[in-house]
Amino acid sequence: MNKVKAKAGILLIATQRFRNLGADTEKGSYEQRKLTEADEYIKNMSTFCDTVYTGQIYNRADLDLAINTFLSEKIDCIFALYLSWAEDFLWIRFLRDMSPVPVLFACTTPEKIPFQDTFTENDFVEFLSAGGLVGTLEASGSIPRIARPMMQTAVGIFSEIMESTKSFFAAAAVRSNLRNANFGLLASYNEVMWSTYLDPYQIFTKIGPELRFLSVLSLKQEIEAVTEKEVNKNCNMLTERFELLDDVEMDKLKESVRASLGLENLARKADAAMVVLNDVDTVLLTEIGLRPGFLPTPSGGDIPVVPEGDLGGGLAVYILKLLSGKCVNFIEPFYIDTEKDCFAAGHAGPNDYTGEGKAKIGRDVRFAKSEYKYAGAPFAWYVIPAGMKTMLHISECGGRYKMVCSLLEALPAEHFITSYSHGQFRPVKGTVRELFDKLIKIGVTQHFGVVEGDYTKELESLAHILEFDFYRI
Repeated sequence: MNKVKAKAGILLIATQRFRNLGADTEKGSYEQRKLTEADEYIKNMSTFCDTVYTGQIYNRADLDLAINTFLSEKIDCIFALYLSWAEDFLWIRFLRDMSPVPVLFACTTPEKIPFQDTFTENDFVEFLSAGGLVGTLEASGSIPRIARPMMQTAVGIFSEIMESTKSFFAAAAVRSNLRNANFGLLASYNEVMWSTYLDPYQIFTKIGPELRFLSVLSLKQEIEAVTEKEVNKNCNMLTERFELLDDVEMDKLKESVRASLGLENLARKADAAMVVLNDVDTVLLTEIGLRPGFLPTPSGGDIPVVPEGDLGGGLAVYILKLLSGKCVNFIEPFYIDTEKDCFAAGHAGPNDYTGEGKAKIGRDVRFAKSEYKYAGAPFAWYVIPAGMKTMLHISECGGRYKMVCSLLEALPAEHFITSYSHGQFRPVKGTVRELFDKLIKIGVTQHFGVVEGDYTKELESLAHILEFDFYRI
């Protein structure tokens, strides 16, 4: 799955009153100066989004063209900015008439004032050109009066505005993707973890993904349809890339790979962008004989899978995957290691093993002594690599969703928790105990997504857009 990229409408508001001022000056007219400024915005934003720009907004016809183009292009978000002071009737009309989409309303402050006084016409026009703050303040009063949703503001120098825009656009692209995505639930929630339950209707109407209910029978049929050629190809890829532990039985490795391919094929037929799998469901284990252990599949799988039927955990993993395009792991904190000032975390069951961490092929010890047909069928046993990580939790409370994120440092580690994908972590700020004290006070569940890098700004913007309660620890 690739990192998402927004299609963004660019709304740059100018004023007809100043348009031809300074035509004979050394820096040219007001309009020429604003054309240069607009080009700089478009050039920079084009490096991280697809821009939709119809020109500067001087009058109602310009605005109508912009709005109609934004709608026809199905943009994900809008960047709006006053290039100088300008009348606010165009802005009010935009707030009133534009369909609801995320809007970043920015105010760029100059790093250096390019004039000392306004005694010459050139400097006077430069003074007028630098008056974006005036226009922004005038326009700001209409934001609460019209109460348009998904509005965010930003003030700063050009480079700061571009950074804010980049994270906001990424969040808006995630929103669009969520509204068009399908999630597969196979086949139920986990009945011993009620705190992880989410309302599918709420998810569909407030966040976006449509839930497809996948059956164990359908999975069984897909598994049976997987050819020996596909199984052998994927097994060879795994054993060539990863160490195969001595106690792994080859026939069970083949069945784990076969089940993984079957699950991925089932998801594709359901047009599911990700799968929330209740991998400890008795019916699944009885009918299939194991839980699939190699997802994504080695021959090019790109559908994330999370265990234990946790839709909130699935949302967290999927959102981090969209923001990063990287390997995202599903974890639960196991225990605090006071001596090492860290905590151990990870999860049994299917987990992404395609990142830079260390992976081996080992038995599923949790079910190795069970009566299931393929008891102990192997998994990709993965150690999460060292580095800066974003940890994200999503759950529901009282009809609202909460998003809780933290920055962690993953520590260098070897395999130490048998057959569980795992790692060792400590918070970048504060102590381990303070982290969990705050999490418990907020009220979360045990499940989190973890990815390399810092995506807290993007997540804060996304929480604002989706009207989630947001906590950064």
